[in-house]
Amino acid sequence: MTSKRAYAVYDVFTETSYAGNPLAVVFDTAGLDTNAMQKIATEFNLSETVFILPASHQDCAAHLRIFMPRGELPFAGHPTVGGTIAICERENADAARDLILEEEVGRIRSSYSPGLVGHAQFELPVLPKREELMMSVEAAAAALGIEVGDIGFDNHVVTQWNAGKAYLCIPVNDVSVLKRVAFNEALWLSQFPGVDPLIVDCPYIYCRQSEHDGSAIQARMFGPHHGIPEDPATGSAAASLCGALQMFDRSDNGCARYSINQGVEMGRPSQIAVEIDVQNGNVTSARIGGHAVKVAEGFLVA
Repeated sequence: MTSKRAYAVYDVFTETSYAGNPLAVVFDTAGLDTNAMQKIATEFNLSETVFILPASHQDCAAHLRIFMPRGELPFAGHPTVGGTIAICERENADAARDLILEEEVGRIRSSYSPGLVGHAQFELPVLPKREELMMSVEAAAAALGIEVGDIGFDNHVVTQWNAGKAYLCIPVNDVSVLKRVAFNEALWLSQFPGVDPLIVDCPYIYCRQSEHDGSAIQARMFGPHHGIPEDPATGSAAASLCGALQMFDRSDNGCARYSINQGVEMGRPSQIAVEIDVQNGNVTSARIGGHAVKVAEGFLVA
């Protein structure tokens, strides 16, 4: 007998339909194993699909499993924001709510705010940790189709960070360079001979937006080796970028706030809100937030 499984599609990190990063949310997950979830995610063919499972801890609202078209992720930002909003809207929550979600990376504290468009913010489950560079600056420039001289602004240089998922954070001179980036998957993967492409980290290219205030960042993320040619909004990359922003912008104490625009070049503009708590020059906590709009709902019947 065919069973129906309810799902919805949300555009995340946007207040407008058909912008931001689309996310499939599957609610009815009983009996689905890893292989079945991967097949469903491949069928949706979005950058990520999130499956809402019962939590294993009583104080948690749900367990989230997150799949790209080619593999599972331990943590991702737009499924956490979109999943939070989807769970609360499905329960018809009409007031702000705090909840704890389980993901493969661990427990994540999240909050929901209702409105004409739902909003969610989550606390990073892992503080950004700097890692050894995965490739040379020269190789990175070649794979991005830009010159070595195009890389860097102010005191920002290429660094690698991991806040649950690792990214090579590549600063470029300005928006004009960002728009010229043409990612070459073969050149990128050539730096990792014999390595499974699914465990090769992705580049997160960013610049200071000259047309906005000094805190605004514009970014792009490419991951065709993960089944994501280009991502309209990448919350886990913004989480990793928190490490680079604190390292180079050097806030001493208080809360540093940034607005990251992504997806502009794809025609799917997204806005990711970042808050970084700093004490004595060190990141003590950080949060990622944004809106999400439901654009479709229905049932899987297979």
